[in-house]
Amino acid sequence: MTFNKMWWSGAICQGFLLLICLLVYVEAVPVAIDKTKINPPEEQKEEKEKDNPDTGLYYDRYLREVIDVLETDQHFREKLQNTDMEDIKAGKLAKELDFVSHNVRTRLDEMKRQEVNRLRSLIKAKQDVETGKGLAVDHESLLKQFEYLNHGNPHTFEIDDLNKLITTATSDLENFDKEHHDEFKRYEMMKEHERREYLKTLDEEKRKAEEQHYEEMKKKHADHPKVNHPGSQDQLKEVWEETDGLDPLDFDPKTFFKLHDSNGDDFLDEQELEALFTKELEKMYDPKNEEDDMVEMEEERIRMREHVMNEVDVNKDRLVSLEEFLVSTGKREFLEPDSWETLEQAPAFTEEEMKEFEQHLAEQEHDLKNKADNLNKQREELERQQEQLNAQKLELQRAVEHMDKLKTQQEHPPPGTNEEQAHDGGHPIESNQPLSAGHHEEQTKPHQ
Repeated sequence: MTFNKMWWSGAICQGFLLLICLLVYVEAVPVAIDKTKINPPEEQKEEKEKDNPDTGLYYDRYLREVIDVLETDQHFREKLQNTDMEDIKAGKLAKELDFVSHNVRTRLDEMKRQEVNRLRSLIKAKQDVETGKGLAVDHESLLKQFEYLNHGNPHTFEIDDLNKLITTATSDLENFDKEHHDEFKRYEMMKEHERREYLKTLDEEKRKAEEQHYEEMKKKHADHPKVNHPGSQDQLKEVWEETDGLDPLDFDPKTFFKLHDSNGDDFLDEQELEALFTKELEKMYDPKNEEDDMVEMEEERIRMREHVMNEVDVNKDRLVSLEEFLVSTGKREFLEPDSWETLEQAPAFTEEEMKEFEQHLAEQEHDLKNKADNLNKQREELERQQEQLNAQKLELQRAVEHMDKLKTQQEHPPPGTNEEQAHDGGHPIESNQPLSAGHHEEQTKPHQ
């Protein structure tokens, strides 16, 4: 699926699931196995990586490594089994860090040092860029923005580090769906904006034809089989029959739950829930059809999952337990649900929101135009200054050449110039100046 955060759904023991539902999803390991004493085969490592896709968090790797190491400590694992959600949020689980083995603490310390070094390298790279622009960078202030660890102590992994990791990951992952919905709304509004702008470029006849085609595609997309209410008896029975290949008359909620609890941890996580909606989504979306948008399909999938979680997940741990599931099957919403309102029936934005969006785009375009105009003016000014420098350079070059020429003439005067200066009292006579008649006679008169 598109948003990997949901793929980490529970698979260790129940206690750890309460933590991981806030953070990430990891694969279960039997308590009897001490992972510090064994080296899992490469195929097991590869399988685990497939089961634990990237959460999308920028500290995903660090988060994974901390969880994997804590998972190897038997004491910590046993405490997890008896820790509820409120205790985790209150920091009681983090306090158990004092009782983990020395080997685990040493590994956590090394992980933290590596992570701090990684962050400092990123900050150094940012600093180099900003310094090149003449901007001052506060190294410590930048480090403080990474709230998932205690940057004040870069050497050892302490209780505060685990608390910060839990708190930050909880907040980030809980906001993930909201950010996705906001991003989807912007996507839909941009798509509509581009459509409207394209219509403005067409003449009347082509515009009418384009509008007609658009309406036809909307009707074609909306013309699909009935979509069952997500999580209802009708919807699950359809999966039971068409996906599981079982007789709908033999539908049994407990058996259904076991069939679709793919990792066998007695919980349906977000990924397992979303897999149940594939048949419903295939009724509305086909990647081969022009009228079907696969981005909208993923939004619809998330809407369905959120709806079921809101209806069934009583303790709000982002997991559906067997008990919660069985209780939900006795409710009216399961047996006689309302019709499901699909995306085409529930537009992502209002016309007022569209106007605000286009106004924002217009302001951005205006700002970009001003910046472009300023850059052009700066370019023209630089070109003018360059021309002036070139002219000054040429003038200076000519002056240097003239001075070199005069210097050469002084060092190597033309032949006969010194004799003429001697006869004329040291004053040279211009070669092109005619001699006076008297002077000529004086020069040619023989001595008596």
